[in-house]
Amino acid sequence: MTATADAEAAANELTPLADYLGSVLRRLRALPPLDLDLTQAYGNVLAEDVVAPHSFPAFDQAAVDGYAARWDDLSGVGRAAGYAASGAPGSRTLRLNVVGDLGAASWRPVRLTPGSCFSVAAGAPLPIAADVVVPVEWTDQGMAAVEIFRTPKRGYGVRRAGEELPAGTVLARAGAYVSPALVAVFAATGIGHVVVRPCPRVVIVATGDELVDVGRGSQPGQVVDANSHALTAAAAEVGALAYRVGICDDDPEGLRGLLEDQTLRADLIITTGGTGTGPGDMVRRILSRREGGRAGPVTFTDVALYPGTALGFGTVGAEEVPVVCLPGEPGAALIGFEVLARPAINLLAGAEPVFRPSVRAHLLETCTSPGGLREFRPAHVAERRGGGYTVQPLAGGPFTLSGLADANGLMVLGERVTTAAAGSTVDVLLLDRRR
Repeated sequence: MTATADAEAAANELTPLADYLGSVLRRLRALPPLDLDLTQAYGNVLAEDVVAPHSFPAFDQAAVDGYAARWDDLSGVGRAAGYAASGAPGSRTLRLNVVGDLGAASWRPVRLTPGSCFSVAAGAPLPIAADVVVPVEWTDQGMAAVEIFRTPKRGYGVRRAGEELPAGTVLARAGAYVSPALVAVFAATGIGHVVVRPCPRVVIVATGDELVDVGRGSQPGQVVDANSHALTAAAAEVGALAYRVGICDDDPEGLRGLLEDQTLRADLIITTGGTGTGPGDMVRRILSRREGGRAGPVTFTDVALYPGTALGFGTVGAEEVPVVCLPGEPGAALIGFEVLARPAINLLAGAEPVFRPSVRAHLLETCTSPGGLREFRPAHVAERRGGGYTVQPLAGGPFTLSGLADANGLMVLGERVTTAAAGSTVDVLLLDRRR
């Protein structure tokens, strides 16, 4: 049997990525809802629809600083021949009596009579019968009487009660992310509490006797722990409350005890390292070990994924806290997070969709991919003039941290793709594009 045939046979024994993800995500449920004060709701996902209890605006109000008037009193201004805003000879202006001032804190109801107006500030309640606000700059800004040089259209500068959001309007559906703007909408319509899914608490553990903490360079027999820091940042980016607990040596009792302790404060635990079948891969051996005739708490699966085929999922502790086990190679760990951990966090948070958005893009450079594996390769995606996208694979492939740092997308090459030609169309997951 040739080397190619051996590789294809080995790939055929792997679990398809879509099947694996489906089996894992079906085991997860969104966290129980909480009733939170509005000031604490930002960043969470709504657990139920939110309906406006009151209208917004709550009352008729001025939208601009100016003079609230009756449009019938203004309808002839600025229409005569020779009109000039300066009030020069031959122009036509209109004078109205200013009978009062209204600010945003005014509350007594007042009524306009023909030939009169009120000086109003933006947000002030409108006098009864007012149907237009003349902007300050269109007047001589008089105090007892005002000259108006230009007439606005009927309704200009006026916001009617319920014009934007009538009472009973569905402000947001269950599953919506609570943004700062949505917080403002809720507050403006009289909402002080909302029912949300809590942000998942995610604990990240790096495993391996070879690991040392950051602040130094790697040496033979020592590897700086980049993974737990990167995965903590990745979990926070999704919206989780992320906790890095540091490095755990390859000690069976130490690992079991650490995971058991973390179940008290975690909704999801992510480990990195030790998922393979080599002599130093303790996480797989410890967490998959059969005890009392029962399978271990975590099942490790060789998935048709490149990079990093070995992934683990299960639960630990009496609370059955979900555990995701990712490879130790930094590039594979970050890709594994995108593929498995990120959707798990979104599902726990009740967020939809659970996967990153994707686009179809024209490939700018021919590239090869291992057969039988679904590859996620760092890439740069750009919008084309006239619509559509292009994608440029970054040098070094998926194992280069510098490529992942520069990427704004992950190009996805399917299991049957061994060569993707320049000009062909491929799927690209869009990463955070704030840069």
